[in-house]
Amino acid sequence: MGTMSIYTALIDDAGLFPPTSLHMDEALARNRRDLESGSPVLTHRFLCPASRLDRLRTMAFRPRRIGLIVDTDELPAFDDLPVDIVEVRAPADTPVGVVAARLSLPQGVRLFVEVPPRKVAFDPPAGVGLKVRCGGTSPEDFPPVDHLAAFIRSCVEHGIPFKATAGLHHAVRHFDPSLGVDRHGFLNLLVAVCETVEGRDPGPALRTTDVGHLVRLARSVTEDTAKRARELLVSYGSCSTGTPVEDLRALGLVEVNA
Repeated sequence: MGTMSIYTALIDDAGLFPPTSLHMDEALARNRRDLESGSPVLTHRFLCPASRLDRLRTMAFRPRRIGLIVDTDELPAFDDLPVDIVEVRAPADTPVGVVAARLSLPQGVRLFVEVPPRKVAFDPPAGVGLKVRCGGTSPEDFPPVDHLAAFIRSCVEHGIPFKATAGLHHAVRHFDPSLGVDRHGFLNLLVAVCETVEGRDPGPALRTTDVGHLVRLARSVTEDTAKRARELLVSYGSCSTGTPVEDLRALGLVEVNA
């Protein structure tokens, strides 16, 4: 089965976002059910756009923790909410350091700046992480393997923590006929980070569709490598919190009750 620590607190709750696009009450109800079920694979971090914070405040249930996705011109106040991560997209050609300098965050709140995966010359200040988009609702949203591999190599080489978002619907890379693209697998991404930590090329792990081979690689990850890899790959946002866990169970990588 391998080390469980590689999958612990891996998946953020992005139920408000496409393609699931749950209403606020539906998304919070699911988050509450997930919290009660206690799967260790889930972070139970509720990802919420800044533009919908006021709606969140009107709801009776409060998530254990919140990831704030900045989609507004100004960063709203959130002192009354359990926000532990803020994510913002860097405007084109704007250095990460400039984006970070514009935001004043409370102590203990981590900032992640989204950059194109093809951009490998990173300059984040100490304590600032990056965010990479692995897919979306159109074919052009899916980065080529080479771009994603370059992003991973740069983060590993420079010790930059990062989050991933969008498109990682299943564990293993597969073809999506509705979009005509190969979707990246979240297990591919996770194993690719482990491969890079151990000094190998992340490309083959990202590219493979061989389920058995990928599972063998995942099971061979040592506790030390898992720890180092997860210090870098902090988590990824998934619009489904059930499917990724079910995939890991079906592959025999986590216990049935995980």
